[in-house]
Amino acid sequence: MSNVNDENASNLRRRDVIHLTGPAIITGMAGGALSTAPARSQPTISDRDGAPLGVRLQGVQHFGLTVQNMERAYEFYTQVLGGTEVFRHGNFHGDTVQNTLLADQEILATERGIDPQTIGVPDLRSGVQRLDVRFIQFDNVVIELLQYRDASQPMGSSKSFAEPVQHMSPAYPRMMHICFYVRDDVDFNKFIADLEAESARRGMAQVRANRSIRVTTEQQRKAAPRDANTTKVTEPPSDGWELIYCKGPEGEQLEFVRVLGPVKKRFGDAFAKRQALVGAR
Repeated sequence: MSNVNDENASNLRRRDVIHLTGPAIITGMAGGALSTAPARSQPTISDRDGAPLGVRLQGVQHFGLTVQNMERAYEFYTQVLGGTEVFRHGNFHGDTVQNTLLADQEILATERGIDPQTIGVPDLRSGVQRLDVRFIQFDNVVIELLQYRDASQPMGSSKSFAEPVQHMSPAYPRMMHICFYVRDDVDFNKFIADLEAESARRGMAQVRANRSIRVTTEQQRKAAPRDANTTKVTEPPSDGWELIYCKGPEGEQLEFVRVLGPVKKRFGDAFAKRQALVGAR
């Protein structure tokens, strides 16, 4: 975007697409729960605007992940995990996008009397740096890949504007993770083994899953028996939960879960209550 008008038009198109995809995603999640609920008259816009904030939400539309290497991340989330690209857009720069995304960080830099770039703030305002995005659809949520790059670098570059965060422990406050829901009838241990093998075949050595037994070296991790891939929770209220923590190709924290038995019912009951609450407003 070379000027504010072009930028606003681009942002409007992007926002329209998000608004269109959001309801479809939530409808797919609700599925059977909505089909069995009694019919209710739809609240008017004025009624909804006076409701609590939570009732005004449709749910989670997407998770965003800032990446170092756009093509590598895109390959993982589409070709390895099988997501479908919704659309891609890029070359974002100018005052509006800088203000929208980075105002809080610029204020912080001003208060500290430092150059914003020293705390990872790109200069989208002048166009020295640019932002590219790609949206990837899964069954019940969208993942947005974002890359901040120097204007001299092409879209999809393997070089980001800022250095990647080095300490990726999930124990750090503000750290987030993306959780994928594995289908009930899938062999979870085999899924993890296949995920690691396919990622390794593509040169994504960072994709490594933890084990349910203690390992102290990478060699021990690789040599662990396959049934150590999955951690199964048997104590209420999480009984029926199966999970694995895994790093993605960008070093991002991923989780893969199966939700079975009692815990699946608890989620189902909570979802039904949520739908009843929203529908009653």
